[in-house]
Amino acid sequence: MKTTINDCRLIDLPRLYDPRGSLTPIYNRDPIPFDIVRTYYLYDVPGGSVRGGHAHRELQQLIVSVMGAFDVVLDDGTHQTTIRLDRAYRGLYMPRMIWRELNNFSSGGICLVLASLPFDENEYIRDRSEFSRLKESK
Repeated sequence: MKTTINDCRLIDLPRLYDPRGSLTPIYNRDPIPFDIVRTYYLYDVPGGSVRGGHAHRELQQLIVSVMGAFDVVLDDGTHQTTIRLDRAYRGLYMPRMIWRELNNFSSGGICLVLASLPFDENEYIRDRSEFSRLKESK
């Protein structure tokens, strides 16, 4: 299956309101379209830094700005778009084989990533020319 940026989508997560503050529970496959195997977060990102800069062979992700904001630049080898994440109850679903870069972090921004597979360096495509070759061959 050849994925495009059109396969990426924003997912609204549940929001439980309370005068003391809101809570967002996250479950496997509801509304996330995969089982969560790994969770990690990025924080203390210096101004002007770019994170990501890779694609994944099979891994799917949901990326959430749990504090502050940042941009996610999506590229499928043909088209590119930028999505601003700035709400703790909204995540960006990323299917396999989409190049991504995270930039423009606000001060104190925290990026939560929910992943469908455990860490495996062989899962990463870190070279743009290799990514382009793989996209063309699919």
